[in-house]
Amino acid sequence: MKVGYAWLAKYDGVQAPEPSPFAEIRPVSRLEVIGDCLAVPASVAPDNDNVLSHVLFALKHEGINLTILAQALQLVPEPELRSAYDAAPGSQFLRKACYLWEHYTGQRVQRESEGLRHNYVGLFNPERYYTSAGERNRRWRVVFNGIGSLRYCAVVRKTPILDKFLHKNLLQQVQDFVQALPADLLTRTLAWAYLDETRSSYAIERELPGGDKANRFIDLLKQAHKPRDLTEDYLVSLQNATVSNVFVQAASFRHEQNYLSNGLRGALGVTYLPPAPQLARELMSELMALANHDGGKNLHEDGGLDPIMLAAIVSFGFVFVHPFMDGNGRLSRFLFHQVLCQQGALDDGLLLPVSAVLKQDEAGYKAVLESWSAGTRPFWQVEWIDGERYHFDFQGHDALYRYWDATHCVEFMFAAVEQALTTKLIQESDYLKQYDAIYQQIDKQFDVAAKDLASLVMHCMQHHGRISENRRKQFRYSVPPEVFDAIETAYQALK
Repeated sequence: MKVGYAWLAKYDGVQAPEPSPFAEIRPVSRLEVIGDCLAVPASVAPDNDNVLSHVLFALKHEGINLTILAQALQLVPEPELRSAYDAAPGSQFLRKACYLWEHYTGQRVQRESEGLRHNYVGLFNPERYYTSAGERNRRWRVVFNGIGSLRYCAVVRKTPILDKFLHKNLLQQVQDFVQALPADLLTRTLAWAYLDETRSSYAIERELPGGDKANRFIDLLKQAHKPRDLTEDYLVSLQNATVSNVFVQAASFRHEQNYLSNGLRGALGVTYLPPAPQLARELMSELMALANHDGGKNLHEDGGLDPIMLAAIVSFGFVFVHPFMDGNGRLSRFLFHQVLCQQGALDDGLLLPVSAVLKQDEAGYKAVLESWSAGTRPFWQVEWIDGERYHFDFQGHDALYRYWDATHCVEFMFAAVEQALTTKLIQESDYLKQYDAIYQQIDKQFDVAAKDLASLVMHCMQHHGRISENRRKQFRYSVPPEVFDAIETAYQALK
């Protein structure tokens, strides 16, 4: 039998995906993690039919799931919660339950003693989650130390993958790379990075940006370093700059229901429905406040939430809310860059071409997007009318959109940053170094027109040190035959 959050998720009046991992009674002698299951001995299991019992078990053994707690706690009568607290006022888990109950019900627990002298306790266990410095609740001596607020909160669990990435200090590696490059080489590498980021971001949306469209997006990327808070007006201006079709350019956040489709006809083709317009606007206010919170510098107890972590949360949070009818994906990837810049994590002019990495691993990108979003689809009733017309009825709770586990998204973006550095920036700079060495060597030995020599060197490098017979014939009247062999020899000497 499942217990804790898994039991609560199926309880009448609670609408939530079944949690993973889940807790279940099994023939074990102590709590034990077995695969994706927290195995629970019967002696430790909560009361079978009591909501509060399962809530307290979950708080103690499973951590924090605000999507479920926001709904389950409203089903607990005040007298029952008050009686439980008065019987064990020292319990941090009862204090957490009371704190959350009061927030979600808007009522007060009429406890016997109003003055508490307990030490403050964080709602999120910092050994289990990445946390913020927090906001203190004096009444229950509980600190809300989540990433965001009780109105909108992203959860990032501590995992071996994230621990490994944080110890790598990727942003310092980026700075070291930049400082080691000559100025001219850095300028050329970054020029390529801006173009590659732009093309890749559009390519993910199955678009090919023309010259003007590409230049506008590059200009936006270059302006991301200018100090500027995220606001609705600013995001609208960004959307207008990246969407060329005037009929879908926004004047504000959306006022109608949006949806994503996989191309199939009818309701089966609708794969994701973002929050309804009114809730989307509220969540965008919370997300913008999170991004603007001193650039994230006060979010973590050790001096600020890691910039890559915050950038990933804002980027994916934006695309999950989907505040516009078009252009959300492209803007979400821009926001990853913008948040890094606003925190001072990237020097002016520096860019990590993460979209190029995402384009190379579109299946992984799609999977991480669906790691959270797929859980909301079952709570929508979709009726296909005809053509592009649907009737949408949300039958869930707004907590489904207020709270989300960002762990996989953050892990994915850390990996993307590492790939952007090692397989994009470093490889491109190495390519340019090799190009310069070959070009300069041949230019000293032979008198060849600059444009012809540049074309031949690039051709040789792109074909792994060989100049094809067709290319030799193409240049046979302008380039001496020995030049072709010399270029190939120079290339091989660098390997």
